[in-house]
Amino acid sequence: MPDRDLVSWNSILAAYAQSSECVVENIQQAFLLFRILRQDVVYTSRMTLSPMLKLCLHSGYVWASESFHGYACKIGLDGDEFVAGALVNIYLKFGKVKEGKVLFEEMPYRDVVLWNLMLKAYLEMGFKEEAIDLSSAFHSSGLNPNEITLRLLARISGDDSDAGQVKSFANGNDASSVSEIIFRNKGLSEYLHSGQYSALLKCFADMVESDVECDQVTFILMLATAVKVDSLALGQQVHCMALKLGLDLMLTVSNSLINMYCKLRKFGFARTVFDNMSERDLISWNSVIAGIAQNGLEVEAVCLFMQLLRCGLKPDQYTMTSVLKAASSLPEGLSLSKQVHVHAIKINNVSDSFVSTALIDAYSRNRCMKEAEILFERHNFDLVAWNAMMAGYTQSHDGHKTLKLFALMHKQGERSDDFTLATVFKTCGFLFAINQGKQVHAYAIKSGYDLDLWVSSGILDMYVKCGDMSAAQFAFDSIPVPDDVAWTTMISGCIENGEEERAFHVFSQMRLMGVLPDEFTIATLAKASSCLTALEQGRQIHANALKLNCTNDPFVGTSLVDMYAKCGSIDDAYCLFKRIEMMNITAWNAMLVGLAQHGEGKETLQLFKQMKSLGIKPDKVTFIGVLSACSHSGLVSEAYKHMRSMHGDYGIKPEIEHYSCLADALGRAGLVKQAENLIESMSMEASASMYRTLLAACRVQGDTETGKRVATKLLELEPLDSSAYVLLSNMYAAASKWDEMKLARTMMKGHKVKKDPGFSWIEVKNKIHIFVVDDRSNRQTELIYRKVKDMIRDIKQEGYVPETDFTLVDVEEEEKERALYYHSEKLAVAFGLLSTPPSTPIRVIKNLRVCGDCHNAMKYIAKVYNREIVLRDANRFHRFKDGICSCGDYW
Repeated sequence: MPDRDLVSWNSILAAYAQSSECVVENIQQAFLLFRILRQDVVYTSRMTLSPMLKLCLHSGYVWASESFHGYACKIGLDGDEFVAGALVNIYLKFGKVKEGKVLFEEMPYRDVVLWNLMLKAYLEMGFKEEAIDLSSAFHSSGLNPNEITLRLLARISGDDSDAGQVKSFANGNDASSVSEIIFRNKGLSEYLHSGQYSALLKCFADMVESDVECDQVTFILMLATAVKVDSLALGQQVHCMALKLGLDLMLTVSNSLINMYCKLRKFGFARTVFDNMSERDLISWNSVIAGIAQNGLEVEAVCLFMQLLRCGLKPDQYTMTSVLKAASSLPEGLSLSKQVHVHAIKINNVSDSFVSTALIDAYSRNRCMKEAEILFERHNFDLVAWNAMMAGYTQSHDGHKTLKLFALMHKQGERSDDFTLATVFKTCGFLFAINQGKQVHAYAIKSGYDLDLWVSSGILDMYVKCGDMSAAQFAFDSIPVPDDVAWTTMISGCIENGEEERAFHVFSQMRLMGVLPDEFTIATLAKASSCLTALEQGRQIHANALKLNCTNDPFVGTSLVDMYAKCGSIDDAYCLFKRIEMMNITAWNAMLVGLAQHGEGKETLQLFKQMKSLGIKPDKVTFIGVLSACSHSGLVSEAYKHMRSMHGDYGIKPEIEHYSCLADALGRAGLVKQAENLIESMSMEASASMYRTLLAACRVQGDTETGKRVATKLLELEPLDSSAYVLLSNMYAAASKWDEMKLARTMMKGHKVKKDPGFSWIEVKNKIHIFVVDDRSNRQTELIYRKVKDMIRDIKQEGYVPETDFTLVDVEEEEKERALYYHSEKLAVAFGLLSTPPSTPIRVIKNLRVCGDCHNAMKYIAKVYNREIVLRDANRFHRFKDGICSCGDYW
């Protein structure tokens, strides 16, 4: 500012005074500004001294206060009631009662607040006779006492119960009005403790309408009622009344207001009340710290605790308990908890049961079980401490200790609670300890906790994780009113245990019961749809997500992208992917892996490039998608490049899945020996799936020598793997080595290994239809077989020639052709042509790899019948359209 007047100076000094409490830098800066002011301005006013005296009080410097007192005398403001009153307050707060009394007696006018300050100072210093004399002088002054005066007078009389008589004496009235307040308050208290809130509110309304004076007890009771009935409106109305009557300045009322706002989850209001308090005690600090800590504002709670320490207050066990709870929930919680622990030792309250239990909980939350055990060993039985230890062991993946502690607790005859049982059930689920879980379930039934929603949800989750869905269903049916968590647990349990269709049935029941699914439920059902490759059901789940307005949730969006990709609708997956607003790495991975499975190698690598340009760091799953895309598209050099980049640029150590993708890329490209060398040179042990992939490549390339070696290693790892024998047999058959083929089949029979049957399925009108080779179980068998004949006739006219090399038996050529016609995928496509409207896509899933002849036939069928055919086999998706496959015949 080029020019500053006194108003400017007063304003900036007032701002510093307002933000000076516990902030030394602001106090020092304000004093410096005042010195500059004295050089620039000829005169100052009471409005200048007001903020400076407040700064003196916050600074704790007696010398500063005395300096400003001298300055006030010098400029003639020492007689000003505003300045003199502030000086009296400062001297009394600093324990200089004598100096305060001199100023007080020289003042021409003294209000009730100043009388209260003097009375309180005398009482705190133990000057009872002086306090009695002062109370007499106050009576002679003719001023009316307020509630604070009455409390102080009651302390002087030495009998708090006689406060009514003191008030009567102070007002010069009889005790009848005071007796009325006491009587009404007693009635309010009885209603509150008996839970008769309607009667309590009526009684309070009568008090207001009858003009019966309310005191601090009335307001404390009404604020407690607002908490009980969970009514913010009532609490705010009571607060307004307290403001009008000036009772909000009373310490007990302010503390009740903080408690009320915290419990009604209005922390901003609680903090405002706290910040505006002229006087605070430890209860004030404890109330605001506890309220904020219990409702997720941990950082603010820790900051308040630090302010409390700066103000010189000594925290008690309640303070320490609240701040430990807050500190342990923060990322740097262990360091903070240790600092609080040290402070508890310094102020000698670490032995308090509340504090030691809070410390056990803090160390357990941060998985520092050795420190927790040291404290626990010194601890007498306290259920909260035992619960904290058990929860800590469970979080630290040391569930056996949790069960031992629970057994010891049971042996000692100590009673557990719902938290104990929920923790133990969680542990049994992690350990797959179903026998122990059943015993604890029996104990929960005996103790009556099985009806508790938290415990019953734990029982359900335990059975789900242990894979006992019958027991899980029993546990679920036993829950009187399942919430959305219980329903979702049951749904996800069905999916985890391979019962996806049952998951949809449970979901239907959930909707009939009127329970709305949450984001997790929707994402779980999307996963079920992808497991079943049930596109229509997946679309219905997507519709539910739209109705519930949760498609913007990243978890839901990612699950739906994954569902569409796995159900063969990659265009829908990509369309939805582009609409997700907050994409995380999981969403990118779902799209990358989906494109890779559909053989869209170039698109996958382009998307990967785009992801990196946006600054999103890939993880190991990302590279599985990228390497898989390279494998399915024959991009061997690209695969090597990304394998090197994975470790060199991002520090991700390649795992067995990444090497499998690279070996698959080499095998598909015909570099079988290179793939074999890669497997043998790995630092880790090769998996059976790697050898299986390589053996399949040997069959395609006709490399029987390498195939034989690979098959031997595969059978060493998994001697009962039927696919090893089948691949070996087919490899010999393709090479017309019929004797070796028969030997492989004989070995298979000798080990009593059965071949996994090949089957295909198609979903039509929300119903799954399954087909096997030469299948005649369908009700429309005659129509299907007639359609297959017509289909073969039509595509032969278009140029289709059966590839009889894929009939791996030594029979006549005509018989080979016939064997090819009724493969399961051809039957499923024929059924799709019969059962779906023209021009709609046909989606077929096969459990094994599609044979070369069927792959060739699908291209002709798609062209002749003008249909898009999406065929998913064991390895990838094939998308047939206009006589072309998305794989480019590289599969």
